[in-house]
Formats: sequence, structure tokens, C-alpha cells
Amino acid sequence: MPYGQSGTGLSEFSIVALGFVLLTASLVAIVSRRARLPYSVGLVTAGIVLALLPTGIELPLTRDLIFSVFLPPLIFEAALQLKWKDFRRDLPLTATLAFPGVVIAATFVAVGMHLLVGWSWIGAAFFGILISATDPVSVIAAFKEMKAERRLSMVVESESLLNDGAAAVGFSLLAAIAAGGAVTPGAIAGALIWTAGGGVAVGLVVAGVMLVIAGRTEDHLVEITLTTIAAYGSFLAAEHFHTSGVLASLAAGLLFGNADGKRGISQGGRAYVFAFWEYAAFLVNSVVFILIGGHEAHQPIPLASGAAAAAVAFVLLGRALAVYPLCALLSRTPVAVDLRYQHILVWGGLRGALALALALALPTAVPEQREIVVVSFAVVAFSIFVQGLTMPGLLRRFGLLRKG
Repeated sequence: MPYGQSGTGLSEFSIVALGFVLLTASLVAIVSRRARLPYSVGLVTAGIVLALLPTGIELPLTRDLIFSVFLPPLIFEAALQLKWKDFRRDLPLTATLAFPGVVIAATFVAVGMHLLVGWSWIGAAFFGILISATDPVSVIAAFKEMKAERRLSMVVESESLLNDGAAAVGFSLLAAIAAGGAVTPGAIAGALIWTAGGGVAVGLVVAGVMLVIAGRTEDHLVEITLTTIAAYGSFLAAEHFHTSGVLASLAAGLLFGNADGKRGISQGGRAYVFAFWEYAAFLVNSVVFILIGGHEAHQPIPLASGAAAAAVAFVLLGRALAVYPLCALLSRTPVAVDLRYQHILVWGGLRGALALALALALPTAVPEQREIVVVSFAVVAFSIFVQGLTMPGLLRRFGLLRKG
């Protein structure tokens, strides 16, 4: 019996299926490293194969599952590794790419899909905003594995963590328009401040409380538990108050990762905490990409091949129109990046679970709802298989791999 059809919502079949997924992920990890292939590509491929088997495994892929279960540990673990000094230094660059950059790219994609494919303005706008934010799940997984230069990895990963704020605001405003509401410039500014600022504030408050408690123990098991509460508690509390859960978990992870032993995790417990979150990220990434592959296998992408091809082109062009001009504006500032970094920012702006979560949450009032879901899966497939497979070679060609 598939997940969700039993009285408890968790059937024996789903437990067996989950175990099989984890076994598959472990085997894929071994094979991918020996073959020197991106792990995420191997996982998505495995998910497609599993879905096409006669006894296909059925596991859910919903907006709530991605947001409430998968994203919090992935965001928290990535933020835990970030050094505040480095993050703060490049914040003007990453914030510019994450907020104005998403608006530029989303506008270009929306106009293109409306004029060329014929989608309604509301459908094209929804697609533009959900597909233009780079995905923290795909980006962080890819750049950790490729061992790119530290600053490049930090910039790409930080941008992917920040741009959820712009996507969340745009998506909520479009949902209000689809429901018949009116949107003013003041409402847009207020929504952005509330979503981004509120998310950061919630993350700092939740993490701050957990740090106070953590400072009174040196038991690494308790410390791991408190970080788990911080990761999920900050995310879910922020979502409850309609602020950004991603930014909340980002703030919580940054606070925990940069607090010293006297005010946070003990020196003895730090290695245990980091090892736990490294495993949690591996576990969640494995399940996410296999689920994406499983659902890719059942999408009627050939039926929307024209729209999908146009979407891929518009997404790449929109990303380029955002990255190159904005980087040019910052070329005479301390956060300037050379042209090689800019090429990677364009091609390495991967899409994945975040875009799919938003696509699956589209209001039913959007005329192209089903087509947008299918095209979103197509863009994600292109991002993972084409961009993901070619990124290591591109980094080597530009000499941007970490030395030592």
C-alpha cells in the first residue's frame, strides 16, 4: 500500500520502500565516486530506474514534504559550515544577485513564456518566479562535491540560500493576485521586509534560546538535539508566521556555527554535532534526488517539449541577464568577481527541489497549472543532467578547483 493510504499515514510498504531508497543511495554513492560522476546525477538516474521497474516504488513528493522535512536540515547544515566573516564580506554581492537578480530573471522568463509560448500573464509570472531562484539543495550538493574554490562555493551557495526570500515574496504576491487581490508597491516592500527580515529574526530568536540552553551542558547528544530543534523549529516557526523558513534556518545555522564554546556548542561536542549534520545532509539529499528522479519518470515531458525547450532557453538567458550586468555594477567594489566566476554563476545556478515545491503548490486558479509542473520538471532535469554533468569540466577549464 503506498504512503498516505493507511490510517496512520505511514504504511509498512513505505518503510520498506524508504529502506530500499537508502540502500540504493548508498550504492549510488559508491559507484558515483568511483566513476567520478556527480552524486546528484546518479541519484536522479536511480530514481528514474526505480520508478520504471514493474514493482515501482511509490514515495510522495509534495510541497509540504520538501519544505517541512527536507529543506530545514539541508539549509541548517550548509549555514553551519559558513564563516560569518566570509559570508558578511560578500553579502552585498550575494544579496544583489539573490533579490534584484531574481526579479530580473523572473521578469525575462515570464515575458518570454507569455509572448512565445502563449501562457497567460499570471501563469507565466508564477513560472518565472518559481524557476528563477537557484535551488539550495542542488547547488550545495553540487558545489560540495566538486570542491570549487572556497570563495566561489561560498558565493554560489550563499546566493542560493538568500534568494528564497525573493521567490517567497513574489510567489505570495502572485497568489494574492490570482485570488483577486490588489497589489501595491507598498505591499511589495512590506512583504519583502516581513518575509526576509522576519525570517532572519525568527531564526536568531530560536537559535539564541537553544544556544543559551546548550551553554549549560557539554553532553554532545543534548547539543545535537538542540541543534535539531533550532533547524526545524526556526524553519517551521517562520513558515507559521508567513516569513521565510529558509532564511530562518540560515540565520539559525550561522549563529550556531559561529558561536564560540563559551556561548554555544562545547569544544568536545563540536565534532559530533558537525558529523551528525553532515550525515543528515547526505541522508536528505539522497532521498530528495531519488524522489525527483522517480517523479521525473512519470512526467509527460514530450507532450510539452516545445514549452520545455523555450523555458530552458529563457531560464539560462534570464540568469545571464541578471548575473553579468549586476556583477558589472559591482566591478569597482571590494566584492567584485572576475569573469570566470560570473560564467560559473550563470551555468551553476542549478534548479531543483525548491522550484518543484513551488510548482506543486500552484493555485488551481492558474490556467496552466499542470503544464507549469511538467515544464518545471523538464527544466530541473536539464539543470541536473546537462548543467550538473558539465560543471566539473567547466571548473577545471577555468582553473577554479580548490588546491589541496
